[in-house]
Amino acid sequence: MHVASPIPKKRARIEIIPLIDIMFFLLASFMMVSLSQTHMKGIKVNLPAQGAPPTTVTKDYVAIRVSPGNAIFFDGQFVQDDQVLPRLFQLHSANPNIKISISAEMMSTHGDVIALLDKVRQVGIQKVGYQIRAAPPTTR
Repeated sequence: MHVASPIPKKRARIEIIPLIDIMFFLLASFMMVSLSQTHMKGIKVNLPAQGAPPTTVTKDYVAIRVSPGNAIFFDGQFVQDDQVLPRLFQLHSANPNIKISISAEMMSTHGDVIALLDKVRQVGIQKVGYQIRAAPPTTR
């Protein structure tokens, strides 16, 4: 005679999600432990000291600003109008690939800027940029 059990019979199931969580936790734990145990060891070496060679700094960028009244400033330093061309020749001879950035103040004339650009081109400088600012809004 076969008697049925009052306890329902369940099949065993293996849940994979908790196992994945445990494996990631163990992996992270082992990585942290192994990183904390790494010690960088080195040998101290006395290297010979050498005097630094004299550095010759060649300028590769010059900002030129034109102010009202044809006042010209090279990197913030005022230069007389008759000294602009020799100064440009000097900069070009020191570095043939020098870059020039030309900017003008609000009340300076267009002709002064073009005259400066002609001098820059006369010297042979090819890399010229312009700094342009938006005009302030006018109130009505």
